[in-house]
Amino acid sequence: MNKDEIRSTLLSAGLRRLLAEALQPGERVLWQGQPDAVADMMMWRFLWWIGFPWLTLAAVAAAKGWIDQSAMFFLLSGAMMIAAPVVTLLYDLQTLCAITNRRALILRTAWGRQAVTGTSFGDMDATFEVLDIGRGAGHLNFASRVSTRSPDGDYTGRYGFRCIRDPARVRDILERARGRNTPRN
Repeated sequence: MNKDEIRSTLLSAGLRRLLAEALQPGERVLWQGQPDAVADMMMWRFLWWIGFPWLTLAAVAAAKGWIDQSAMFFLLSGAMMIAAPVVTLLYDLQTLCAITNRRALILRTAWGRQAVTGTSFGDMDATFEVLDIGRGAGHLNFASRVSTRSPDGDYTGRYGFRCIRDPARVRDILERARGRNTPRN
C-alpha cells in the first residue's frame, strides 16, 4: 500500500464527488492532490512543546488551588495548543487541489461545509512562486491581491495551493496547462 492509498480516506470520497460537480462541461482534470497533512501538522508542532508543559502546570496549579477562578482559562489554553496541529491535519484531509485544462481549483468539505474556489489562468500571476516548507512539501502561489482572510492566502495576499507535495512539479504542470490555453498572437 503506497502513501496515496493510505491518504485515500473516508473524507476523500466527498471531495471527489465535489470535484465531479465543480467541473464544467468539457473541463478535464490534469492533476489533483491533497495537501501533505503531516508536513502541515509538523509546522505547528512547536505548540506541543508549549502546550504539554502549560497544561501540566495548569493542572497542578488548579489541583493545588493556586488559580481558582482562572483555572478553566489556563486548562483550555493548554488543550487548544495541543489540539491545534491535529485540527490542522484534519482540515488538510478535507482539502483537494486540482489543475484542470481551464483553471486551478481548491475544494473543501471541511466541517460539513462544501467550498469550491477556482482561479482561471487569466487571473493568475505571470510567474508562480514555490515556497519550500521541508519534508518535500511546499506552497505554490499562483495569484496575488487576494483577501488575506482566505485560508489559501498568506498575509501578503498571495494565493495558491498550501502544503502540497513536490510543489515544483505541480508548478510545471500548471505552467504547461496555462501555456496550452494562452491565446497566441
